Amino acid sequence: MTFLMVLAVTVAACLALRTPLHKWPVAFYVLAVAADVAYVIGVEGLLPRVVMGPLTLLMGKCVLSLALFVVVMYIGVFAKGSKVHQWLKPVRSELSIIACILACGHMAVYLGSYAPRLGGTLGVNVVSALVVALALLVLLLVLGVTSFAFVKRQMSTASWKKVQKLAYPFFGLVYVHLLLMLLPSALHGGLAAQASVAVYSVVFVGYALCRVGRALADKR
Repeated sequence: MTFLMVLAVTVAACLALRTPLHKWPVAFYVLAVAADVAYVIGVEGLLPRVVMGPLTLLMGKCVLSLALFVVVMYIGVFAKGSKVHQWLKPVRSELSIIACILACGHMAVYLGSYAPRLGGTLGVNVVSALVVALALLVLLLVLGVTSFAFVKRQMSTASWKKVQKLAYPFFGLVYVHLLLMLLPSALHGGLAAQASVAVYSVVFVGYALCRVGRALADKR
């Protein structure tokens, strides 16, 4: 499945690039914005197919952004003294910001494509997915902005932690959004959709279980 391949490469890239990402995060933010702009331009038919192919693969279904969010999610399930936590915790905010920027490009195209159809007839699952997408957009902007170091410094520690707890409903709504988009096809026998539902369920339900387990372990 495409998502699993992208996730594997993303994990490897996060580990390999953690030092330059920590030193020069703005350069990575600029690259993410450039990817958004290129994708939007490409959707308008202004890029050659050889360029648009990879962009569609990574941005069309928000696969790259989702893979980064999964990495950010799972950093929290590792013990604080573990190597994975020590390697990636220092760049967790940076990874989150990059994921948010990439997701904005996907959302701009996705919401823009459905805007002209709002006056017509849309399926219940599509309308529900749009509502969830709007909620995700709001949470995405709040979490993304407060992940910047200069914004964090302007907030009290207690306030910042409260805002960051919105990540949990955000991750949950991402899973709901994916199910709303995939379940109709999966229930009608679509093998690709069924495989995607299974993979995403393992990723998100597995995270929920691991996160609860980590919270209980930390309390002990």
